[in-house]
Amino acid sequence: MKIHELNLESAKDKKRVGRGIGSGYGKTAGRGTKGQNARTGGGVRPGFEGGQNPLAKRLPKKRGFTALNHTQYQVVNLDGLDKFKAGAVVDAAALAAIGLVKKADDRIKLLSRGELTKKLTVTVNAASATAKAAVEAAGGTLEVVKFVPAPSKKATRPKPEEQVTA
Repeated sequence: MKIHELNLESAKDKKRVGRGIGSGYGKTAGRGTKGQNARTGGGVRPGFEGGQNPLAKRLPKKRGFTALNHTQYQVVNLDGLDKFKAGAVVDAAALAAIGLVKKADDRIKLLSRGELTKKLTVTVNAASATAKAAVEAAGGTLEVVKFVPAPSKKATRPKPEEQVTA
């Protein structure tokens, strides 16, 4: 077996057109009547749409790359933590209550924009190295906890056979 002997075409044979009048095709030889595709050597390239702007040109360019396993965080900066009193415990619920994050049950990351002047106990899912250093320099502690997603509503709804009827 040699590389040039491999059959890389599809298994289905091409339709053999142009076999003449007596072949049962009539005088068009299976090509239809007139037009570009009826002529020898006729036809259009793949993607040609008769002069209309082709689909590949009509669609906007999609640039860049989005990873399938990208992790989305809600971002909190150090200057936002100044809203808390000194010695407070800052966690997801406290951040959501004060309006620094939208949802308390999503991932939260602490970034180092601004300064922190108060001693706080901060609990988040991720933090930059400079934010961690800033919290500890202010006398506080930073605890990075693993994110545990909240159970879905479908998971908490009882199944029909588990429902008790009175």
